[in-house]
This record gives sequence, C-alpha cells and structure tokens, in this order.
Amino acid sequence: MQYIICGIGGQGILFATKVLGHIALSRGEHVMGSEVHGMSQRGGSVISHFKIGAYSNPLVRAGEADILLAFEQGEALRNYHFLKEGGCAVVNADQPEQLNDPDLQQYFNERRIRLFPIPGYAALRDSMERRFLFLNALMLGALCATGAGGVTAEEVRGAIEELAPERFRSDNLKAFDLGLSVKI
Repeated sequence: MQYIICGIGGQGILFATKVLGHIALSRGEHVMGSEVHGMSQRGGSVISHFKIGAYSNPLVRAGEADILLAFEQGEALRNYHFLKEGGCAVVNADQPEQLNDPDLQQYFNERRIRLFPIPGYAALRDSMERRFLFLNALMLGALCATGAGGVTAEEVRGAIEELAPERFRSDNLKAFDLGLSVKI
C-alpha cells in the first residue's frame, strides 16, 4: 500500500503518518517513508510519502499511490498525479464545488479515481468549537469510513490512544469519531 499524505504545515500530516506506521509495524509489516517539509513552519506544503510492504525506495512515484489523504483541498490538487489508476483520494474539501470542475472530473473518470470529499473544517467548526488542530484525527476517521486505507477504525483508535499526547488524547479521539461519522 502506497500513501501520499499532504497538506500544509501545522495540520498534523506527520502525526497521521506516524499513526499509520505504528499500525503497520504492530502487524509486523515493513514500513518506509519520507516527508518533505518545505515551508511547513509558515503554512507551506507538507507531503509525506509512506509505504507499507516490500519496497526499496521511500518515495512514491507519480501514478503509483493507492491513497491520497489530503488535509487541504489545494494540496490535493497539486498531488492528484501521484494516484494510480483506480486509486482513492480522501480530501478535506472546504470548497467542494471546485471538485465539480469538468476537467478534474474527466481526470478522475479516465483514471477510475474514487474521490471522497470530506467537510473537515465544517465538521470541526460545528462539533469541536473550531479546534482545527484535530483535523488529522478527523481525516484518519474519514479514511477508515471509506474502507480504502487498509486499516480498521479499531486499529487507528488504538494507535491514537497510544501515540497522542495525554492532554490531547480525548480530543483526538472525539475528532476521529467525528471523521468516522462524516457523511461520505
């Protein structure tokens, strides 16, 4: 399984990658990854290449990712090219109407890409008092809800319980459950 996890600095891309890696390692699977921080400290692009299985290179090549987990809609647009034919994109869509662009829809249709737009910011605004810090946990919940990520909700919940700092644990779990329940 090959993942591209992307967003902007401060959204928790690296924590989400750590959760998925923890799950794979607990299963005894080989894990490999690399992240590019760019201007992450100033809200710039962050992308994590993450692989589970017998791979020899940590970077995902264009057209080979099984999953694109995008915490920011604009970053999803910059990284769709990583998805393989039949891949899956789980995208925090704050402007979902833009996903109806005819050229983008043609791209998805030709490559049989399954798109799951998630109203992550709206859900956190409405249910967690604008605590956008927990977008990563929400997106992991949404990934589980799609059934596309190769991980179960129980595995992710367990990894969050183990890895999240104690002072944020309950809010991470609340956001994760919110992601599981977001209409997909």
